[in-house]
Amino acid sequence: MKKTKVAIVKTRPETVLNDYRRLAKLAGMKEALDVSATTILKDNISWHLPMPGANSTPWQLEGVVLALKDEGMNDIVSVENKTVVTRPKYGEKQNKYDIVYEKYNIPVLYNFEPKDMSWIEYTPKSKLTVLPKIFPEGVKLPDYFFGKNIIQLPTMKCHIYTTTTGAMKNAFGGLLNVKRHYTHSWIHETLVDLLKIQKEIHTGLFAFMDGTTAGNGPGPRTLIPVKADYILASEDQVAIDAVAAKMMGFNPMDLKYIRLADEEGLGNGRPENIELVGDDVSGVNLQFHVGDNFASRVGDLLWFSPLKVFQKLFFHTPLVKVFVAASDTYHDKHWWKKHGVRIFEEWKKESPWGRLWDNY
Repeated sequence: MKKTKVAIVKTRPETVLNDYRRLAKLAGMKEALDVSATTILKDNISWHLPMPGANSTPWQLEGVVLALKDEGMNDIVSVENKTVVTRPKYGEKQNKYDIVYEKYNIPVLYNFEPKDMSWIEYTPKSKLTVLPKIFPEGVKLPDYFFGKNIIQLPTMKCHIYTTTTGAMKNAFGGLLNVKRHYTHSWIHETLVDLLKIQKEIHTGLFAFMDGTTAGNGPGPRTLIPVKADYILASEDQVAIDAVAAKMMGFNPMDLKYIRLADEEGLGNGRPENIELVGDDVSGVNLQFHVGDNFASRVGDLLWFSPLKVFQKLFFHTPLVKVFVAASDTYHDKHWWKKHGVRIFEEWKKESPWGRLWDNY
């Protein structure tokens, strides 16, 4: 593949909205999208609670809306998804997305609401690696996504199963239904399959990553917030994830989902094939590490150890409700109350990004 471009801007709360608009121009957003098509904003609610670094930020949403309007692209919608462990409508309010969407009259649709969209069987043109095996009844996608631009809105953070998570992982929620947890044992291959599908069904594909507060540690929820002050953008979903991974301190090609996507020609994961524009980040190494929490240790056993032979019993039957309840108890009732509330309140008080969040 030829070199692809990733734009990076060092930002601060006072300028972040205009910085997102500048970032869009640096990264060639207008050229990557079909200006006559509807544009879907696919925000990222990793946790319905407002954990710093875990979720798309309100200024990320607002900056991208302004950047689209700068180019005359006013046909904008947001699409939310849910997982077995997140509550999207609650998260939308807890993370202040509703304030931005109401301000700019952006409709919010839900891929799990039959009144908003239907799930239809899709036969991919590309050869998929794992999805047909995981879903032998057929790969189903939301019909609303076809023939539209999509902008993925991840944050810069670690993930207990994929080391880092970004633009490629953000498609996981939008394109797969609530049974997406079936894919966890083959998560890297799943992300590559989903990128192939995105390239087939969307009129344009782009990503803005918010690293104003980045997430270190056992993400995507139980994070250590780090003030990083960077925002990134690219039409190459592989390249933006690779650059973010390198900034976090990881070798991008050591991450299986990036390496596989690069090998299949879906984007550039190798730093030497990526053109960086904007601010210099050659010396940036946030020295992130993933680590473990209770949920990741259980997940490693059930998804990646020899016990995975029992996953159909655990996760394809009503037994899954036991694991959902356990996750809710651990994350929402234990970890958030013991650690998260304190981290969140300290961030609001001590970080300029927390103070900006408080002012929305």
